[in-house]
Amino acid sequence: MDGILPLWKERGMTSHDCVFKLRKILNTKKIGHTGTLDPDVDGVLPICVGKATKVVEYMMETGKAYIGEITLGYSTTTEDASGEVVESKKVSVAPTIEEIDQQMKQLEGTIIQIPPMFSAVKVNGKRLYEYARNGETVERPKRKAEISSFIRTSEPIFNEEQGTVKWRFEVTCGKGTYVRTLAVDLGNALGYPAHMSDLTRVLSGTFKASDCLTLDQVAKAMTDESIQDKLFPLEFGLKEFETMEVTEELWPKVKNGVPLPRSLFKAYESYPVVMMYQGVATSLYAIHPTKPQLVKPTKVLRNQ
Repeated sequence: MDGILPLWKERGMTSHDCVFKLRKILNTKKIGHTGTLDPDVDGVLPICVGKATKVVEYMMETGKAYIGEITLGYSTTTEDASGEVVESKKVSVAPTIEEIDQQMKQLEGTIIQIPPMFSAVKVNGKRLYEYARNGETVERPKRKAEISSFIRTSEPIFNEEQGTVKWRFEVTCGKGTYVRTLAVDLGNALGYPAHMSDLTRVLSGTFKASDCLTLDQVAKAMTDESIQDKLFPLEFGLKEFETMEVTEELWPKVKNGVPLPRSLFKAYESYPVVMMYQGVATSLYAIHPTKPQLVKPTKVLRNQ
């Protein structure tokens, strides 16, 4: 069994929980997910099975898209709705739509984020959430994030009694973006503590919600039909990379992992390049680390 299974992760489960259950359902150990989703977040979670696990690291680099909700008025320990309130400031006068949209626009492009304490980022060999659970604080590393678009998708709802304002949003971003932190930073820009009160991932790389199966649907497919028919070829996990069609003449060299002259790749603007032979991705080639005039295989996917 080989391929990519776009899973719809349901709320209340970790990404690791999904992998654990799928190992039992599919009766295979060779499974890996392509990007963690918090337990309170649902959405698209591509799962690599069998030989497709070789492309996990590349799929983790792909862009993501989310829909969600931001609430002004209080912040939490986890920066989402599951945490304890750490700061509150009632909104007496709601920010205007123009103010909200302007500040959201300011957060597009390349920005700097400080990861939440409740996150899997490692500091001194220990994950931040481990420090947080022990009541410890530690300096968190700043990270760059790429925000392609960050837009409001609903009218703000002002609850005068609770002193909160909330609205829906869509965000398209690069790998490693903390949408929770984006909500907090937006609140700070508007002068209020804030948190992300809802989130769903609707796109991961080339996979969208309509491609996905739930765990129950996967289990049903295992009994009613071949689950292999539901898996996407590993090539779908490499669609964001450029490809080279390997000729019959070149194939023996590619098959045996021979470094190639960089001149053969002059038409390509980025690496790695996916080497395709007879419609099948066989390997990925990138610039040689010590011999820049050569391009060498960095990952062998299949040996035909």
